[in-house]
Amino acid sequence: MKPSKLYEALHALIGERVPLHIWGACGVGKSQIVSQVADDLGYDFLDVRAVQLDPVDLRGLPRIAADQTEWVPPKFLPKSGRGILFLDELTSAPQMTQAGCYQLVLDRRLGEYGLPDGWVVLAAGNPASERGVHFSMPRPLRNRFVHLDLEADLEDWCTWAVKACVRPEIIAFLRFKPDLLHTADPTSDANAWPTPRSWEMASNVLSGIGRRQKVAFLSGTSEFEAQLLDGTVGCAAASEFAAFLRLFRQLPSIDEVLLNPDTALVPTETSAQIAIATALGRAMTDHSIGRGLRYLDRLPTEMRIMAMRDAAARDAAITHTPEFIRFGVEYREVLQ
Repeated sequence: MKPSKLYEALHALIGERVPLHIWGACGVGKSQIVSQVADDLGYDFLDVRAVQLDPVDLRGLPRIAADQTEWVPPKFLPKSGRGILFLDELTSAPQMTQAGCYQLVLDRRLGEYGLPDGWVVLAAGNPASERGVHFSMPRPLRNRFVHLDLEADLEDWCTWAVKACVRPEIIAFLRFKPDLLHTADPTSDANAWPTPRSWEMASNVLSGIGRRQKVAFLSGTSEFEAQLLDGTVGCAAASEFAAFLRLFRQLPSIDEVLLNPDTALVPTETSAQIAIATALGRAMTDHSIGRGLRYLDRLPTEMRIMAMRDAAARDAAITHTPEFIRFGVEYREVLQ
């Protein structure tokens, strides 16, 4: 299931208080999607790392009251309101800790404690193939969840990345090399490899280098920059990305394109066209969209559509401009 479908599934099931377990490789965005849904719904989001709990931690500690023993639940468990109780890394917790979740997941209770009606229990974990800390989920607990498998999807990731202001050169590179969005090899002992999470980290790495140097990037890539990228997405992906960066940094600047849309250089290589279309989608505003479209009209149709989709996803004001409306009418079949 790709992220956009999981997003829809969460919206459908949360209102029915259906317990859901999300399976997926590390770095594909399981926790982030659940957090985003909670934010969209206006729900509280309580992230409980099951691996950090002992079996008795959920129920709490006993105390004597009126000559009887009563259990005092932990402070982190909610008492009111609406929200998502998210048991992250559930399969990394020992089986006794997982067993402690039986009653909470199905009956919404832990001894004398009751989960408020406005709360739902969700969980996530990595499969055993990921070679992380893993304990098989007990069958009784499995049967208490709806199980969904999350996989990385380039189109969904690019839509998110545009809104999250991931650097355009990374988005453009992955559009040119989609197989490198997620290439984890569970049998490898490499410390770094490409995942949606590590590409976001690579974006932050480039931004950090730029701020540190306080100057524009040179046309190539420095050894220092290459080393940091190696440690973020792995040597093979970083090598291909470095080659792409050299091409990207030789393209005309976006300022030049928007100032001189009729005369600015138009690249002929597909990779360069993807790069400049992605950069334009990041830079266009409701004031500059007219000039941006004049340049995009000199590129293949698929590049124009890509740039306009990115611009509209990033800045809704663009969709109200006459230029975008005319573009939308002309390309309404592919923009739907």
